[in-house]
Amino acid sequence: MQVTTEKLDKKQIELTIEVDEQKFEEGLQYAYKKIVKQINIPGFRKGKVPRKILEQRFGVEIFFEDAVEYIMPQAYLEAVETLDESIVPVGKPEIDIMQLEPNKPFIFKAKVEIKPEVELGEYKGLELEKLDTAVTEEDVNKELEQLRQRHAQLEVVGEEGQVENGDFVVIDFVGKVNGEPFEGGTAEDYTLEIGSGTFIPGFEDQLVGMKLNEQKVIEVTFPADYHSEELAGKEATFDVTVKEIKRKKLAELDDEFAKDISEFETLQELKNDIENKLKKRKEENAQNHLREQAIAKASENAQVDIPQAMIDTQIDDILQNFDLRLRSQGLSLEKFLQYSQQTQESIREQYQEDAKKAVKNQLVLEAIAKAEGIEVEEEDLEKEFERLAEMYNQKKEEIKEILTQQGQIDAIKHSIRIDKAVDFIIANAKIN
Repeated sequence: MQVTTEKLDKKQIELTIEVDEQKFEEGLQYAYKKIVKQINIPGFRKGKVPRKILEQRFGVEIFFEDAVEYIMPQAYLEAVETLDESIVPVGKPEIDIMQLEPNKPFIFKAKVEIKPEVELGEYKGLELEKLDTAVTEEDVNKELEQLRQRHAQLEVVGEEGQVENGDFVVIDFVGKVNGEPFEGGTAEDYTLEIGSGTFIPGFEDQLVGMKLNEQKVIEVTFPADYHSEELAGKEATFDVTVKEIKRKKLAELDDEFAKDISEFETLQELKNDIENKLKKRKEENAQNHLREQAIAKASENAQVDIPQAMIDTQIDDILQNFDLRLRSQGLSLEKFLQYSQQTQESIREQYQEDAKKAVKNQLVLEAIAKAEGIEVEEEDLEKEFERLAEMYNQKKEEIKEILTQQGQIDAIKHSIRIDKAVDFIIANAKIN
């Protein structure tokens, strides 16, 4: 096989690939064996018609399409392997067949976009801002209060009580627009948390102060962007009856509370645990914030002309992950598009900028890793195996075997190399 490479511009190359007669004949023979099974000719058993007979009756061209499908993908891959390592094709090639005749070489051109060169800007000495990781007493008390709220007991309020913000009320209501009940506007024994904001704006506020068994007409206006077009922006009334009022009873913050809701014996031990977890969370957030700044600033300072094929591939990955998340919730991307009145084209357009940014970030970090000679050592790989083993509660050797069988080792090495590039930027930054 002969390969000629021509660089069309910074983003495209054209490969002229010549497959010799012998290999093309192999493709024709493959096509014959496939097609002969589908053709009936009187005087011959099915699948036993000689190739020459088929060529005489239908022309040798009957084999061309299947022969090309057999030869071309492998020929293209072999041609790509001959390229300099700095030239990396991305996306699907645009094929143009130049010569397709029996007893002659099969020649085709493949025009394909390539990974672009990155013109790095400043990535050393960047000014980065680190978030404060100090944990205050106020932070700990806020977490404690959330625990109190989460473990609060609901007690029924007596007949003399009134609805207060934070109460849980059981109500009957009938909603009307222009004096007529509307679909979905009526309910009995409906439980509502006052102040949760789950009802139409203004509805919950007007329940405050009502007493048990009290009836009241509440006036509201549906938001202009309400999901039901028939009700959007409309004024409505609700005939409401309060049937039950429940109020949270918060536990005292003491050792008994700590014992009831945790594995700790004292309140101080619980506070210490909360402080440690908050510290760890803040440090992780601070580190993530640093990394995001480092990537963003290094990327902003670099110049790169990104091929559309790379952006399209990134969008494919985004939509595939989105589809997986939807399916885990019992939905699919197709159904989501139908419900949200969107199309594949419109949602792909929404992700254009995010995908372009993600691709640029990746290209810039790869270029920095190359410029600084950053490589993945065996120790780095072992640490990653240990991290994954701990995450999935498996043995390290089992994780290694699974990833090796799945062909994921190169992808993991690439990910580690990118992470090390980010670490390099941070290590050489001015951190405030």
